[in-house]
Amino acid sequence: MPKLEVAFSPDLYPFYRNDDAIVVVIDVFRATSAMCTAFENGIKSMIPVEHIEQAIEYKKQGYLVAAERKGEVVEGFQLGNSPFHYMDEKLKGETTVITTTNGTRAIEVSKEAHKVIIGSFLNISAICNYLKAQNRDVLLLCAGWKGRYNLEDSLFAGAVVNVLTLNENSYDLSDSAFSANLLFESSKNDLNDFLKDSSHRRRLGKLNLEKDIEFCLQRDYTDVIPVLENDCLVRLNR
Repeated sequence: MPKLEVAFSPDLYPFYRNDDAIVVVIDVFRATSAMCTAFENGIKSMIPVEHIEQAIEYKKQGYLVAAERKGEVVEGFQLGNSPFHYMDEKLKGETTVITTTNGTRAIEVSKEAHKVIIGSFLNISAICNYLKAQNRDVLLLCAGWKGRYNLEDSLFAGAVVNVLTLNENSYDLSDSAFSANLLFESSKNDLNDFLKDSSHRRRLGKLNLEKDIEFCLQRDYTDVIPVLENDCLVRLNR
């Protein structure tokens, strides 16, 4: 029976590392939501990098680069990690580079796994259907906030556990997966209200990004699954 685990922060990844697992990277507010939106709107590929210095080097080479820190676009860059940045027709068929506070770090630490895919509420059904078909260990990796636990990523992890185990005993659940599922069960009737006092929700609210928050909590905006191949995110063929 395959294992289903949740790591609530990239800092915990070494304790869960399983190079035979499929890792689902989760950064609901907003990196992985932005990535899913970008591919739904026709972007060709995205190169995730952990550090601003790497992004600067790509920019010098002529790449279109997105850079976000603490919820804001980094000075000198054109894009951040708002999903709305990636609805521009001009980005269709393009390759962009992206660095974010939390999401791209989670991708970096897990890149040696069997497969790394990008999850958000925007593509949750596609993610769950894909995982069900693989019969392989799954690690749901929450990007968190600067190495710390956060609520929205943990809720999404719980939502995935909930779907994958509904009326089935098909996974060996870790305690972290079990607790994430309990968290989701307690809040599933109104995620928006449940998250209203969460730290990152308040942080983004101060930046007048409520529309981003509402968008990121939509379910099934897309059926596209971004996957990491040769250090570059592309559409998963399935």
